[in-house]
Amino acid sequence: MSSKPLVVVESPTKVKTIKKYLGKDFNVAATVGHIKDLPVKELGIDIDNGFKPQYRLIPGKQKVTTALKRAAGDTDEIYLAPDPDREGEAIAFHASEVLKKKGRIFHRVLFHELTRNAILEAIQKPEELNQNKYEAQKARRILDRLVGYQISPLLWRKVKGGLSAGRVQSVAVRIICEREKQIQAFEPQEYWSITAHLKGDSPPPFEAKLAKKDKQKIKIRNEAEASAIVETLKETPFRVESVSNKTKKRNPLPPFITSKLQQESIRKLRFSAKKTMMLAQQLYEGIELEGGEPVGLITYMRTDSTRIANEAAEEALAFIRETYGTDYSMEKPRFFKNRKKAQDAHEAIRPTSVFHTPDRIKAFLTRDQYLLYRLIWNRFVASQMKPALIDTLSIGIRSGAYLFTTAGSNIIFPGFMAVYISVEDEIKTEKEKKKGQLPTLSEGLVLHLEQLNPKQHFTMPPPRFSEASLVKELEENGIGRPSTYAAILSTIREKKYVDLVKGYFKPSELGMIVNKLLVGSFDDIFNVAFTARMETYLDQIEASESVLENILERFYSHFNQEIEAAKEGMPSLKGVGFSTELTCPQCQNELRIKVGRNGHFLACNGYPECTYSRDYTRDEKGNIQPVELEADEISDRVCEKCGQPMVIKPGRFGKFYACTGYPACKNTYSVNSITPGKETGVDCPEKDCDGKLVEKQSKRGKIFYGCSKYPDCNFATWDKPVNKSCPICNAIFLVEKSTKKKGSFLACLTEGCGFTEKL
Repeated sequence: MSSKPLVVVESPTKVKTIKKYLGKDFNVAATVGHIKDLPVKELGIDIDNGFKPQYRLIPGKQKVTTALKRAAGDTDEIYLAPDPDREGEAIAFHASEVLKKKGRIFHRVLFHELTRNAILEAIQKPEELNQNKYEAQKARRILDRLVGYQISPLLWRKVKGGLSAGRVQSVAVRIICEREKQIQAFEPQEYWSITAHLKGDSPPPFEAKLAKKDKQKIKIRNEAEASAIVETLKETPFRVESVSNKTKKRNPLPPFITSKLQQESIRKLRFSAKKTMMLAQQLYEGIELEGGEPVGLITYMRTDSTRIANEAAEEALAFIRETYGTDYSMEKPRFFKNRKKAQDAHEAIRPTSVFHTPDRIKAFLTRDQYLLYRLIWNRFVASQMKPALIDTLSIGIRSGAYLFTTAGSNIIFPGFMAVYISVEDEIKTEKEKKKGQLPTLSEGLVLHLEQLNPKQHFTMPPPRFSEASLVKELEENGIGRPSTYAAILSTIREKKYVDLVKGYFKPSELGMIVNKLLVGSFDDIFNVAFTARMETYLDQIEASESVLENILERFYSHFNQEIEAAKEGMPSLKGVGFSTELTCPQCQNELRIKVGRNGHFLACNGYPECTYSRDYTRDEKGNIQPVELEADEISDRVCEKCGQPMVIKPGRFGKFYACTGYPACKNTYSVNSITPGKETGVDCPEKDCDGKLVEKQSKRGKIFYGCSKYPDCNFATWDKPVNKSCPICNAIFLVEKSTKKKGSFLACLTEGCGFTEKL
């Protein structure tokens, strides 16, 4: 057995990079993510015993742990090197539990970048496992489990199965829903602007906008007011009142933190937050460059810190002097202050070496890796360059009681902007270009008025959130952490609570329904301020300023009361539903929103006496609009049960095929979910069913075989049935199967039979 020290990492892709630098004196193995977690089918938290989590080996991880033990052999030293964050700390602790052995010593090593120097230095200066960081991760995991596993079953009972609530993602859905309500409630207000087209003694002509009247900011509410001002202005001269010319410094932004990288990547590269983090992970873990050697190209990509190492800044300055000259280089490194000292464990996201320029290594990267790396590299290098110098010209023009203003700017020294311009700077620059150049003007100069242009405008509602603006909103409100933003955005879409419409988040009807229920029963739990406080408490646990049990006890004592109250008080969408203030056209009872197996619908509160129900939509103001049923459509289908024509009928859950032989024949099936195909000639095996097995297609286009009597009979199989009985158990049919080892063969589906026959 091996006696070499073992280095345990999180990701298999790191193994090759680390082996290259550590050589033959170390074994390296990967946990492939988490190896322990809370159990899947139970709460897994001992609430009465200090909220002790009952971690278990994740199903399917037995092979990984066996491989880790084999790699450890009889070594006395193990270096635990998962990612340098809370999740990585948890993996390190769980790996130490799996590999625990008498006399064995565990070290914690933190690889903030996967370069030779960083790896060797971390191995030479190992640390202790960080209990406080692990406690913070446990607290987050327990909080998420308490919320998810106790509220989700409520939603199953009150709405429908398969729904879930999350401590943080439900707050993100709430933010999106509340923005949608603001948009729906918004009433546009009319206002007008007046632009003067003017000429001085020298070209070019220019424009100025009306800004003030008698030193007060002007508001023009309608066309009549605008016309009156225009008539007045025609009678008064336009004279230059003030000219202000200043040179301003514009400083570069700090290197990326995780949230800013996601925002800029979304806006500049059109990458999703999830894709951005996937690419960043690849750049961090190592890319094979010249000679096939893997090199970690960026520092660790989950960070709240703008701190950079002094040697990295000095290297950047040397590169800038060599490439751009001393005019562009700072005399000494520029450092940036962090907003939160607790999040200063990592550096900002930067290239591990500025001499790995994007163009030099482009051939070794995919297109998307290159684009993201270039973004990171440019932002870091720009952060160590001199400020841009911008000449700004502001002009005030007086016409009687009215003041017009115009401004222009000119970049006289690009500084850092020679390398990197942020999205905000790009927008500013574009606005300046549209204004055009201003002529040389002096105070007191009388201008020639060429034209006055009054224009109608309307105030706009607040915009829906894009991925970039939602990440910004979460960050500014302290919701989640850098490592969670991409997962939050993915989860709320996967759960169908929101849709991404033309690049902007819009809550689905299901999202609005679930949000209304959760806010109604758990307003403070799914509250922005409360969720932000919980993040602060987790930081305090990591900083040893708070104790896990105290935080959880405070949270749970109140949360448990709300759970008990919600069991009775939360409205049931399967039963009473939500009020709509709409009246049933058949019996004048109230229509209510309910949710069934196939989604939401309107139903009469007089059920079962009145069976009126309809699908519904919402208009732009959020008002409910019942969808009236369409007439039956003729189809080219023939009922496979009785041979009579089929028609397409509209239903509450979408269109479906129905036999015209109703009520004698009740054959129906959804247009979208199932379409009948050719018969297989095999009888349905279900007792007392006289149907035939027919080829059908699932929603996702996958072929399966089901009973022609559906929905009265639900028998179905993915395997193609063959009209041949089993010689062992006398089952009425066999199925075709195929594997790499056996090839194609017939098999019996009867449990315990095991008959097969080679085709």
